[in-house]
Amino acid sequence: MLKRFIPYYQPHRKLFIADMLCASILAGVDLVFPFVTRLFMNDFIPHYNTQAMVIFTVILVVLVGLRLFCNYFVLFWGHIMGSRIERDIRRDLFTKFQSLDFTYFDENQTPKMMSRIVGDLRDISEAAHHLPEDIFISTVMLIGTTTLLMFINVTLTLVTIPIVLLIIGFMFWMRKAMRRVNQRLKEEQAEITAALGNSLGGIRLMKSFANEKRELRRFDYNNEKYYDSWFNFYKYVGTFHSTNNFLIDLANVAILITGGLLIVNSQMNIGDMMAFFLYLNFLIQPIRRLMQFMELTQSAAAGFSRFCEVMDIEPDIKSPENAKQLTDPKGDIAFKNVNFAYQGESTHVLNNFSLNIPAGRKIALVGESGVGKSTLSQLVPRYYDVNAGSIKVDGIDIREYELSTLRHAIGHVSQDVYLFYDTIIENIRYGRMDASDDEVQAAAKKANIHDFIIGLEAGYQTEVGERGIKLSGGQKQRIAIARVFLKNPKILILDEATSALDNLTEQLIQKSLDELSVGKTVITIAHRLSTVKNADEIIVLGKEGIAERGEHDDLIASGGYYAKLWHGNES
Repeated sequence: MLKRFIPYYQPHRKLFIADMLCASILAGVDLVFPFVTRLFMNDFIPHYNTQAMVIFTVILVVLVGLRLFCNYFVLFWGHIMGSRIERDIRRDLFTKFQSLDFTYFDENQTPKMMSRIVGDLRDISEAAHHLPEDIFISTVMLIGTTTLLMFINVTLTLVTIPIVLLIIGFMFWMRKAMRRVNQRLKEEQAEITAALGNSLGGIRLMKSFANEKRELRRFDYNNEKYYDSWFNFYKYVGTFHSTNNFLIDLANVAILITGGLLIVNSQMNIGDMMAFFLYLNFLIQPIRRLMQFMELTQSAAAGFSRFCEVMDIEPDIKSPENAKQLTDPKGDIAFKNVNFAYQGESTHVLNNFSLNIPAGRKIALVGESGVGKSTLSQLVPRYYDVNAGSIKVDGIDIREYELSTLRHAIGHVSQDVYLFYDTIIENIRYGRMDASDDEVQAAAKKANIHDFIIGLEAGYQTEVGERGIKLSGGQKQRIAIARVFLKNPKILILDEATSALDNLTEQLIQKSLDELSVGKTVITIAHRLSTVKNADEIIVLGKEGIAERGEHDDLIASGGYYAKLWHGNES
């Protein structure tokens, strides 16, 4: 895992080097102070050497000033470096999410993914700053202090070292348990975030059914599990810190009694004893630093482990090597012997399905729910890949195309319109990000939404709210149509685009869709047969595939399933 983390320092190596240099100076200055104290106690004060006292005082003041600068640099720019690394990791994770298949998003909740992007990476930022710095400073302090302690008094040092080694050994022994508890804590944090996101996202539904108590019980369940995770975490933290503090106190007691006996036996003077205690404090400092660092590192390691889990997922749907570019599509579509089942499902939605749609032709797919109408619309842009068979656009298997060019050639308008929490103009511009304001307005006019927009107080700069909550269903639908007008794709898929609207709004939007469909290959999926009767061909799907096909009048005359649906709709 460390090998995957270290490369993130590369873009910030200059700042990293400066941070480590300042950390080195801090460690060096800390080691100087007890040495000078020893000189004062053993030499300058007993011999009334005021000149030396003044000189070393000036040196200490300069070193303290240097320490001030270095400490500021480490605390400010060191954390900035950590934040930049966090930013880079977060960008990589978001980019990875963008590359994953629809199946991943089918199986993972949005709040959990948000927890990985935001919560997990905060500790990584701190570890990115403190990891090299703390290890370096602690190593320098441990080696330097131990060497100086040996120089002051070997006997006292030999008494201290076993306790120090015991402290370090205990830290490493606790490391695996701390990491396991931190991993569980991250998982429960993601769970409660997901539960909260679901509850708040469905707050209107909850209120409409007066189910506040039920949602509170669900939240309490996850809240208790989250509390239990923190309970276990703090239990280990308490054990970890209290045991280490006990061992540190034990070291102080051992030095006090051993040093006292050495002074009584004239094997050590009080100045050396004071310097030894000061150096012991500097020996304990890196140990305490490592204790805090270990706690932080285990939390960061748990977060980085979850990051690596996502980064290691290899999407099945991606552009092949030497992919073909679909730059000037004609719009010819051919399904040949297509079999498809959703991941984890044993039943195939489509079995040996074949259908040719010539370029510029408008076909409609009708049939009962579950026969694969919407599935077909998601297979064409490769949201999912077929299990067997092929889908071709302009005579070439869609799996041979560069994915972005394939999807750029396809426009999708569905019943479930998604609008970003942004202005109307930016939601329309999403269809083509380089479009000018005039082009956006032209698209809005074609979608019959321009007059409504300019009637708003803020016009095109009106915020639509979360998922477009401030707009009606028909208004959102027309903004979605304007977005596709702006994209101007050669292939158009209309998936239940008007099924949730009233008749008057449906007629208005159908007029927009008819204009949008001019010159394009169109696949329309609808339950309202009035929206498809003018299609060039109507395909009636059943459980076994295509049950009927033909123009509206011919299918009515044949008296089959479509005719029954039509007369049922009329009644």
